[in-house]
Amino acid sequence: MYEILFSHSAKEKLKELPNNIKNDIGRALERIKIRPFSFIKRLRNSPYYRLRVGNYRLITNIDAIKLTINIIELGHRKDIYK
Repeated sequence: MYEILFSHSAKEKLKELPNNIKNDIGRALERIKIRPFSFIKRLRNSPYYRLRVGNYRLITNIDAIKLTINIIELGHRKDIYK
């Protein structure tokens, strides 16, 4: 099972979100702990992946050797790719 790690900025943005969005993100993260590559897509021209949770996106980096999923950035879909 993979371990989830948050960057400082992603953790701060998560704290600011409403509780219902936090719950949705928590459920999605529990789901990807087992088989992350089933639920994420690779970003074009980038080494990172994205996880879609409603209107929010989590930009992640996955280390398959250490079994870690690093949440690098978190935000609304209209702002996250800028």
